[in-house]
Amino acid sequence: MLVVDDDPTVSDVVRRYLERDGHRVEVVGDGAQALARAAADPPDLVVLDLMLPGLSGLEVCARLRDVPPPAQPVPVIMLTALGEETDRVVGLQNGADDYVTKPFSPRELALRVRSVLRRTHPPVPDATGPAAGGARPGPFVDADLAVDPVARTATRAGHPLALTVREFDLLAFLLAHPGRAYTRGELLELVWGWTFGDQSTVTVHVRRLREKIELDPRHPARIVTVWGVGYRYDAAGTEP
Repeated sequence: MLVVDDDPTVSDVVRRYLERDGHRVEVVGDGAQALARAAADPPDLVVLDLMLPGLSGLEVCARLRDVPPPAQPVPVIMLTALGEETDRVVGLQNGADDYVTKPFSPRELALRVRSVLRRTHPPVPDATGPAAGGARPGPFVDADLAVDPVARTATRAGHPLALTVREFDLLAFLLAHPGRAYTRGELLELVWGWTFGDQSTVTVHVRRLREKIELDPRHPARIVTVWGVGYRYDAAGTEP
């Protein structure tokens, strides 16, 4: 696991808590070092500060995500001292799987790390969410779109889709429950197990999924907005 932060006090606290949780941790202080280390030995996860000298955390995150399919991008949890919603949204738009706002509880960060790693390397494949009521795990096929939660692969027209951990989980959940409208709060809890959190997280991931699976993301036909409620998946084809 790689921790990227130029504040030695913060990085030391994060390192100690993650090592206490059983992780092997390496710490670097800037974006250039982070990219070099990730290229030489890809980590299971990167804890990445937003405000870094030289390359910003956003730029580092974007480069970490920029891998050709079928390679899987490294999961990223962003640390930010900025509390504005727009800053958190920008981090998610750049591919971060999660974010924690400074000052933060190291225990909360450790729990977020566990959550992301469970979904990246699940012991028992389950892409329908922790509270989905036992819906079958797929695979799911909708016209040219195919998602296999067990293999954690997603393709459109036979071409692999480069999805983040949270994008994959959301898409698999929606495919498992077509035709039903969910609020953003329900999706936070049913897909990612969050009983609290910024609901703009759902909005960002829906927008990113539409860019990857819709013919025209500006006029989505699959992940549709249900005004006053949230979102619904409308199947284009018939699930086998």
